[in-house]
Amino acid sequence: MSEIHEASEDAHAPTHTEASPPLVAFDFDGTLTVRDSFTAFLKWRVGGGRWTMGMIRLAPAALSYLFHRDRGRIKAAAIREFLKGVPQERLEAQARTFAETHAQSLFRPDALAVWRRWRAQGARMVIVTASPDIVVAPFARGIGADLLIGTKLAYDLNGKVVGGLSGPNCRGPEKVVRLRETFGERVKLAAAYGDTSGDTEMLAIAQERGYRIFKGKPV
Repeated sequence: MSEIHEASEDAHAPTHTEASPPLVAFDFDGTLTVRDSFTAFLKWRVGGGRWTMGMIRLAPAALSYLFHRDRGRIKAAAIREFLKGVPQERLEAQARTFAETHAQSLFRPDALAVWRRWRAQGARMVIVTASPDIVVAPFARGIGADLLIGTKLAYDLNGKVVGGLSGPNCRGPEKVVRLRETFGERVKLAAAYGDTSGDTEMLAIAQERGYRIFKGKPV
């Protein structure tokens, strides 16, 4: 979980006076964005040739996925292939650069419009994503998220990527588990937005449910 702090510069934004402002959760990839941000980040980071070779080496892991259907395992395999040994600080800096150069081509304008509408109403805005939080964090800060809940990478004692996950893949029931860890067992969402079966459980605890409602493409 990552707390995202950003002060609003809009003097006309409404002030929410309730003890508990409405909580609104957005999935990231495919909901706020037009494609998977982690895959795009990895390909951008290593370049076309290295990406192709890495995908060839990942073929056995992709084949085994057809049997175990564990997205966390295949994600961990991709992390080992493309990020193992990378220092956390370097990865954070690269994620910032990637967000700065790709946000405009990734975000859905209609999804951002709904995000901003909720923010203007004083809602607490949370991104809940299966992508690694270290990659999504710069995007979350850029749009003024209050909180980011995502999959965590594992690091060694020297702060280098081990090549796996620290904890479960933040998808499906795990999204609700993480929300309850943060906001309590009785957490309810004023609204939730998602685009895959991995968002079903999160949508189920929301009053307003937006499933695949965003179709906008970056200009």
